[in-house]
Order: sequence, then C-alpha cells, then structure tokens
Amino acid sequence: GRKSLRQRMVDELKHYYNGFHLLWTDTKVAARMVWRLLHGQVLTRRERRRLLRTCADLFRLVPFLVFVIVPFMEFLLPVFLKLFPEMLPSTFETESKKEEKLKKKLNARLELAKFLRETIAEMAKRNKADSG
Repeated sequence: GRKSLRQRMVDELKHYYNGFHLLWTDTKVAARMVWRLLHGQVLTRRERRRLLRTCADLFRLVPFLVFVIVPFMEFLLPVFLKLFPEMLPSTFETESKKEEKLKKKLNARLELAKFLRETIAEMAKRNKADSG
C-alpha cells in the first residue's frame, strides 16, 4: 500500500541523515589516507579509488547543499536530478539506482567482451589464411 505523507517525509529525512552520516565517515577515512600520503606511504588501488570517490562526493555536495539550504528549493531537486543524474554524492544513492548502474556496467562489459571475442576470431582467421 501507499505510505502516508508523514511516513514518506520521515523516510526521506532518514535517507538524507544516513547519506550525510556515510559521507562524514568517508571523509574521515579519506583524511587519514591523505595524512598517510603526505607522510610518504603508498595507497592500495582500493584506497586510491575510495579517496577519489570521496573527493568527487565532496565536490558534488556543494550544489546539493544549495537545494537543502534554500527554502522550497528541494521541490526542484527531482527536476535537476533528471537533468544531471550524477549530481548527488554516492552516499545518497538509493538501492534501485545502484542496481541500475551495475546493470549498465555489466552490459557494457558484456558488449566489450563480445567485441574482443569477435576481434580475436577475425585475427585467428587472418593468421590461418596467411600461414595456409
């Protein structure tokens, strides 16, 4: 069934609270990574990716805060999210958006694998023709 307006508002506030909490945690971890970098330690590939994602999220937070701070501007947020889907920091994504993103990535990988398979088959045919 449909949720009441009050319940939807509470759910939305919880979503934003959890998003800000995750962003704060990511920022603290990223600060430790930067500290390690400044002291000459090398980051792993995973840590480097997390640091880049957190920095990108912090830059995305600036336009997002405008919607949160300015009164009644949150009503325009869905319009801007349709126009700029990557505007929200990654900690504010819903599960359905994450699944959609994973499906797109998987489809792209499958298409690349198909292309590479066809290319290798074509190269094998050429080499067989050249040697035969």
